[in-house]
Amino acid sequence: MDKCLVVIPTYNEKENVERMVRKVFSLETPFHLLIVEDNSPDGTADIVKKLQKEFPDKLHILERKGKLGLGTAYIAGFNWALENGFDYVFEMDCDFSHNPDDLERLYKAASDGADVAIGSRYISGINVVNWPLGRVLMSYFASLYVRIITGMNIKDTTAGFKCYRRKVLETIDFNHIKMKGYGFQIEMKFTAYKHGFKIVEVPIVFIDREEGTSKMSGGIFSEALWGVFKMKMNSLFKKYN
Repeated sequence: MDKCLVVIPTYNEKENVERMVRKVFSLETPFHLLIVEDNSPDGTADIVKKLQKEFPDKLHILERKGKLGLGTAYIAGFNWALENGFDYVFEMDCDFSHNPDDLERLYKAASDGADVAIGSRYISGINVVNWPLGRVLMSYFASLYVRIITGMNIKDTTAGFKCYRRKVLETIDFNHIKMKGYGFQIEMKFTAYKHGFKIVEVPIVFIDREEGTSKMSGGIFSEALWGVFKMKMNSLFKKYN
């Protein structure tokens, strides 16, 4: 049977982490779960360690010294997944903005031939709940901008809910992934695209977090958009295959 790992970075997610762990483990597919914990002062790590006693074989934690960036958290998780022999690696948020039930649909898309399966908010209209209009427009037009700059035929270029086949993560040199915030999501898709991997979007409904505090900001978004232009320019002089 395929070995599937869900990687979830956390920082101050005590309101959500136990509920998320139990939900993932209630799904039909026997997912493993890796929490990449950035030294949350609210005790998130303690909650996870307590749950490990209940799920000793499937729940894992990777503790870091502090907030080192979303991209570095995922890269740490990806390296851990490769070292431990996982076939499919998923990434998602802890705050239930990504519906854990959709992990099954991403897995099916990857099993059916996708190298990267994306949980897409924009492949079938705009499926976002509880966001103010300004943030919806910022996200939607950011994805449009990325498509224009990069040439990728992906509707939701900033999506953070994905499944990678192992071979994708083995191929990408993480040392060349420069963006560490939300731009990381764009750069990973672009790198997979440039390597010729098959990317498929799966429609999802994104629901903004109900518990905890959002880590998104206009500055993070602005940084990502400037980074996209630089990334595209650099790609013109780089060999991917």
